[in-house]
Amino acid sequence: MSKGTINKVMLIGRLGQDPDVRYSANGVAIAKFSLATNDYAGGENREERTEWHRIVTFGKTADFCGNYLSKGRLVYVVGSIRSNQWEDAQGQKRYSTEIIAREIQPLEKAPTGAADQQAATQSGASSQGALDDDIPF
Repeated sequence: MSKGTINKVMLIGRLGQDPDVRYSANGVAIAKFSLATNDYAGGENREERTEWHRIVTFGKTADFCGNYLSKGRLVYVVGSIRSNQWEDAQGQKRYSTEIIAREIQPLEKAPTGAADQQAATQSGASSQGALDDDIPF
């Protein structure tokens, strides 16, 4: 880390969609999803504003996201900001900003549903509580 600088982001928000997990050519998991956070602006007539963040994570954290997170889950994310620039097919400069997540932690229990019951059955767990005990944190 360079002296006098820091690039750290901490967010608490809800997943906008299920994580999209893919694998690189050398087998490293890469998970991407959007995260919604809310902010309040204004004085007397406070207005709620939703900010959407692009989240990207790699390796075991990406595998965890694919196995345990789904749309609507409340999570805590720690990472850093990365900006990208490229030219599109028409030669226009394009920009995007994403959060490279190093730590992701659910802040509520997973909803019980068919997918969760299936995961519990496949892992040999007999209840949702047993599935939560398998989470590595």
